[in-house]
Amino acid sequence: MVTTINQETVTKTKEEAFVLWFEEVGIEDISLVGGKNASLGEMIRQLTPKGIKVPNGFATTAQAYRYFVEKAGLDRQLRELFADLDVEDLNNLRDHGKQARALMLNTPFPKELEAAIATAYFHLCRSYGEDPRTCQGLSPEEKLYCKQLSYDTDVAVRSSATAEDLPDASFAGQQETYLNVHGVSNVIDSCHRCFASIFTDRAISYRTAKGFDHFDIALSVGVQKMVRSDLASSGVMFSIDTETGFSNAVFITAAYGLGENIVQGAVNPDEFFVFKPTLQQGYRPILKKRLGGKEIKMIYDLGGGKQTKNVPVSESERGKYALSDDEVLLLAKWACVIEDHYSQVRGIYTPMDIEWAKDGETGEIYIVQARPETVQSQKSSNILKSYQLTESGTVLITGRAVGEMIGQGKARIILDVAKMGEFQAGEVLVTNKTDPDWEPIMKKASAIVTNQGGRTCHAAIIAREMGIPAIVGCHNATGVITTGEDITISCAEGEEGKVYWGLLSFEIQETFLDKLPQTRTQILMNVGNPDEAFSLASIPCDGVGLARLEFIIANHIRVHPLALLHFDQISDPLVKLEIAALTSLYSHKTDFFVDKLAQGVGTIAAAFYPSPVVVRMSDFKSNEYANLLGGKQFEPCEENPMIGWRGASRYYDERYRDAYGLECRAIKRVRDEMGLINVIPMIPFCRTPEEGRRVLREMAKHGLKKGENGLQVYMMCEIPSNVILASEFSTIFDGFSIGSNDLTQLILGLDRDSALVASSFDERNEAVKTMIQMVITKAKENQRKIGICGQAPSDYPEFARFLVEAGIDSISLNPDSVLKTRLEIAEVEIGF
Repeated sequence: MVTTINQETVTKTKEEAFVLWFEEVGIEDISLVGGKNASLGEMIRQLTPKGIKVPNGFATTAQAYRYFVEKAGLDRQLRELFADLDVEDLNNLRDHGKQARALMLNTPFPKELEAAIATAYFHLCRSYGEDPRTCQGLSPEEKLYCKQLSYDTDVAVRSSATAEDLPDASFAGQQETYLNVHGVSNVIDSCHRCFASIFTDRAISYRTAKGFDHFDIALSVGVQKMVRSDLASSGVMFSIDTETGFSNAVFITAAYGLGENIVQGAVNPDEFFVFKPTLQQGYRPILKKRLGGKEIKMIYDLGGGKQTKNVPVSESERGKYALSDDEVLLLAKWACVIEDHYSQVRGIYTPMDIEWAKDGETGEIYIVQARPETVQSQKSSNILKSYQLTESGTVLITGRAVGEMIGQGKARIILDVAKMGEFQAGEVLVTNKTDPDWEPIMKKASAIVTNQGGRTCHAAIIAREMGIPAIVGCHNATGVITTGEDITISCAEGEEGKVYWGLLSFEIQETFLDKLPQTRTQILMNVGNPDEAFSLASIPCDGVGLARLEFIIANHIRVHPLALLHFDQISDPLVKLEIAALTSLYSHKTDFFVDKLAQGVGTIAAAFYPSPVVVRMSDFKSNEYANLLGGKQFEPCEENPMIGWRGASRYYDERYRDAYGLECRAIKRVRDEMGLINVIPMIPFCRTPEEGRRVLREMAKHGLKKGENGLQVYMMCEIPSNVILASEFSTIFDGFSIGSNDLTQLILGLDRDSALVASSFDERNEAVKTMIQMVITKAKENQRKIGICGQAPSDYPEFARFLVEAGIDSISLNPDSVLKTRLEIAEVEIGF
């Protein structure tokens, strides 16, 4: 490297240099410039040719830090100071940290180090074409370093410790970062403060917990051209699902302004999930979109005396996503490229934690940091650990679940980090938000609950790393929960985390997956909730035998489809107002239904891709449809809706066919736009072959033509006519799934909703078994797939044996029964 100091040229090796440009370093140089800066250099050198944009800059080296410490004799003083360090004593930790930082800050930089930083900053400014400004107010030395000119490029000044961003320890936020720094004197001062921040209380505590020697670690400082995301948006993305470890999804968060608010948990950001396999095939698989609050944004403080400030976000901006779909897909593609590169370099699958920023002046998107993900990538893939509540309780408040665990203890509300000395080990920390200063007590907590933040905020990152549950973005947890009360924090019920009153009992199950036997009979899973799909995908199975649209419609859409199609005809003004609020992001209200349904189905299909996912089209009864928003106005009153206007009979009826068309559009989007052709639609309660043909014709009108693009269509076998006419139905549909609940009630002539005859309901009845044997035989004769999606095989081992003996192709079970039934089926098959 060539460094210009006082118009003299000095040639140094990389190990001797005080400053290195990002383009001069790579991932092999962590010991020289720390993980953060080494990664920036790696991306600039290797990934810029692949289209990834990274702002340029330079790094001070570990040699610069050690030169500063050794020349001033700080090493001896710091070792003496830390001789009686006790990180468990917060007062002791706070006192030692304060003294260590003071030693660093009160010791001036060597002039040669200042010169190296100033010269590099000068060249960075010149490379970006910044206009020079006069040197008014600078010292003579500064004027000399900058050749009588002060360049004023805005830069980010970030710490990068040489033990940082390792695969098993993130060191996230342990040292300081300074944004919107401009002018040579401010850049040097910020570098000095970064050096001192190697001894923040949180960094001292974290290194001790991770077993790192305080004096083996050096600090590098990255000086990088700022991206004007204060005028646009920024965020964090992971090339893996942070909660479940599902590796085929990119998880992206976005908010307006500079990215610090997301990291600090000061805002609830927008969230997006993108499916990697079909994205790389050229499809547009945005599986989930969740609008965040985005209440504030961090911008430049122009003339205010500070580097940055927070300002409110307008209501209209908050009601929109901070990224377009095209931008989400671009970021997801970059995440895949970055992950692939680091996996190749390290020789092992390496999911990545990446920060991005959009420049509001140019509209360009940049990657500003990338590091290995440090939690899910370290978990064993051979052990399935699941938590489950074994009793119910009162929910105090909900938020975004972090992790899939359950924790409990006495609540402790702390709103000021200065009062963290009040916190006792084993308590649940309840606060507004956390930042790295909170880490000394976070490691003592049994769980964490915050008012603010999303799934990539500081509290979420540290909770995952420490292996404790957290619920973030609760809005008013500190107002609802009381210090001293016993609470249970459950993150084991999907994406929504729940804080329960009291200490509820729960159980933890561990299953060693490498010991599970294989079976000839396919073991499938029943899945209803898309929020649980990524988690359930870790349970070994052969796909999904029953994905119910009803759960998605009732919980994610909530509106009757005819109320969206005929919104202007809704007579109840309150219902109309609520529907308008739910659909506010959509210019056409029916798009809300299609979009939400496609996202739900797409998420389930992606979780189990490329295995088959059989999606049963809506099978609400008229009384259940009436419970949806606006439903009462469009539904008839039936004496016995269980055997009334349901399933196939609705789909081609002129009173409902347009609503069914919305379901077809959603399935078509999942298959054609997301590329998830493993989705197999299934028609419920189809009474006659002609009815089946009419439904297929209706589907074809909306682009779902059986046979095109590999589309198969199955039918439920749940009516005696389905069994008797199975051969004719085989000419219409590609497969059958036995619905044992409905089939049992119709064979035995009883209402399964009636407690008066409940004792007579039994799938093991010989009449039921005879009909099941009959339809399996007919399906086999006609080369059609046939499975079962009822609960009976998991409830009754002898019924599972009967099905295997009858030659069934697949058994689809509720998630909690899959592993147990697989073992039972394997034993049954031994005799065959």
